[in-house]
Amino acid sequence: MNNFESQTVLIVGGSSGIGAAAAKAFAALGADVTIASRNQAKLDAVAADIGAAVRTAVLDTTDEASVEAFFAKAGRFDHVVISAAQTPGGPVRELALSDAYAAMNSKFWGAYRVARAANITEGGSLTLVSGFLSVRPSKSSVLQGAINAALEALARGLALELSPVRVNTVSPGLIATPLWLKLGEQARQSMYEGAAARLPARRVGQPEDVANAIVYLASTPYATGSTVLVDGGGAIV
Repeated sequence: MNNFESQTVLIVGGSSGIGAAAAKAFAALGADVTIASRNQAKLDAVAADIGAAVRTAVLDTTDEASVEAFFAKAGRFDHVVISAAQTPGGPVRELALSDAYAAMNSKFWGAYRVARAANITEGGSLTLVSGFLSVRPSKSSVLQGAINAALEALARGLALELSPVRVNTVSPGLIATPLWLKLGEQARQSMYEGAAARLPARRVGQPEDVANAIVYLASTPYATGSTVLVDGGGAIV
């Protein structure tokens, strides 16, 4: 079993979904975990749920000054995970350019700002979270696919630039996270059931599935420049 005793882990976007699951997984393995996001109340709820000594920090990755100030005071981390993003979507000809810029600013430039500012231990790791639309494009989510592909390319380049820090990407498919709560319960269940019927895995992903991949990449000294798909086979159907 992986052991992260005495190792420090920062989860940016740790207040819900995949980030919260990753924080819980690292804490269970003995890590000293800090979760960061823009919402203190959500951070407190996740910290209480984990039940370990989890630190919290308010951080807005779209604000360059906020990111720089946070890492100037935070010190060094052994592992950093970036899963924070707010990405409005829709067809290119219908999505307002302001929304498109905001999506890119949040998911791509947010990760870029953190990667630029974070102080990571040599031999430690930086893990980004993209999405399978990078390799399985959708005509209604073109921008999201482009952003995910850009993140994966960024990680490969950073694996060279930041070496011996290891840089990887986890690429999830459809995951049952709070993101989908905006849909009504019936519509959400219908979407999940339809996806499970199509996917080779015959199920919808859970945040813990992605957290397992994040822990794997952080704990494997020979993994860098990699993209790990956790999509139930979504990229091949």
